[in-house]
Amino acid sequence: MSLPPLVEPAADLSVDEVRRYSRHLIIPDVGVAGQKRLKNARVLCVGAGGLGSPALMYLAAAGVGTLGIVEFDTVDESNLQRQIIHGQSDIGRPKAESARDSVLEINPYVNVVVHNEALDNDNVMDIFRQYDLIVDGTDNFATRYMVNDAAVLLGKPYIWGSIYRFDGQASVFWAEHGPCYRCLYPEPPPPGMVPSCAEGGVLGVLCASIGAIQVTEAIKLLTGVGDSLLGSLMVYDALEMTYRKIRLRKDPGCAICGENPTVTELIDYDDFCGAVSDEAQAAAQGSTITATELKDWQDSGKPIELIDVREPAEWEIVRVPGARLVPKGEILNGSALADLPQDRQIVLYCKSGVRSAEALAAVKAAGFKDAVHVQGGVVSWVKTVDPSLPVY
Repeated sequence: MSLPPLVEPAADLSVDEVRRYSRHLIIPDVGVAGQKRLKNARVLCVGAGGLGSPALMYLAAAGVGTLGIVEFDTVDESNLQRQIIHGQSDIGRPKAESARDSVLEINPYVNVVVHNEALDNDNVMDIFRQYDLIVDGTDNFATRYMVNDAAVLLGKPYIWGSIYRFDGQASVFWAEHGPCYRCLYPEPPPPGMVPSCAEGGVLGVLCASIGAIQVTEAIKLLTGVGDSLLGSLMVYDALEMTYRKIRLRKDPGCAICGENPTVTELIDYDDFCGAVSDEAQAAAQGSTITATELKDWQDSGKPIELIDVREPAEWEIVRVPGARLVPKGEILNGSALADLPQDRQIVLYCKSGVRSAEALAAVKAAGFKDAVHVQGGVVSWVKTVDPSLPVY
């Protein structure tokens, strides 16, 4: 969909800026006017991780005048495989500050605004009001729905991207001119149904592919050139090296941007998305142990059956001694239940405790009433019991 420029041009470009952006200036569709619009633009990146890294770097290189970074996390070594805005020396630093320094190294003419805080219902509206355009690089459903709803309520366009393993998606949402995220996904998936990148992995370079699409769409919206992805979903398969564009329509029954909206203000997004199902929460109540307690049980010779419910690729990286692998899917579909012993207490663990809680609900429903799971999973084991093991 073709749209008018999102921002007005800045008053001028300096001689240094003309030299820097010369390859933009000689593109007829961009030119001096388009570059002035970029200079005058205020763009917020939600997240400075996998998608935020290439987005921030290319937005800075393109000459976007003000870049906001909202990010609360710190740089971890496992980030460096894909979050290219950070380096080895940044490990342990706040991601927002590390990203700011990289942006200024790329383009000192950019004004960087750091929001070193978690985005939530209390601050999202105030932060979004300061910007013309939002680029969403989040990786959890609660924040995605919050970003969408805040953008709709404020009348802001935003560019969405999603990555998982070898697959990526991107689109532009702007309720005033087309569909919003809820038009595409009215409801979040059931808790535990869609693994996060931390659980399922992501090809590092996929971030660059989807992040580049997001920045391209940002430049087009800001300058008013070309046809945007508004009303379309771009789906990328890196293994097949294919792109598919799927047409999206505004849903007249959408809960927030439809004809009779039922969502008129921000809601409780954690409750709406549910990190863990009600069944899993109920199963874990009173049936959760710590990694230290597990180690004590092992040392005392307590008869337990320790089961790792992660995937085989994760099992190859790190495991708790004495465990055997039974992927969560085999427990949920019932195929592994017959092999569970009746004479030992079942102890389940995963990476962080979410998947093991889901598996625990199924195991208890099958009659293993004394089964428990490990809070914090293998990550907690490494941190509190055996720091010599790797954390992924």
